[in-house]
Amino acid sequence: MINTTQLQKVALAWTSIVWTVCYLGVLLFPDIRSAFALYALHLTTSFGENVMTLTTFVSGLVIWNIVAWLAVGLFASLFNRMRA
Repeated sequence: MINTTQLQKVALAWTSIVWTVCYLGVLLFPDIRSAFALYALHLTTSFGENVMTLTTFVSGLVIWNIVAWLAVGLFASLFNRMRA
C-alpha cells in the first residue's frame, strides 16, 4: 500500500525543483524554448513575447503543483484499490 500523503509531498518537491530549474533556464537562455521545441518535439513555432516576472513564476509553480498533486493522488488511489 502506497502512502499517498508522502508520495504527494515528494511529487510536489520534484515539481517545484523542475519548475524552478526550467524557469531559470528560460530566464538565462531565452532561445532554449525554441531549441527544445525544434529538437525534442520536432516542431517549429513562435512563442510570442517572452514574459518572465515573479508573478508568472509563482502562478506557474502553483498551477504545476496542483496538477502534480492531483495526478499523484489519483495514481496512489488507483494503485491502492487495484489488486495484482
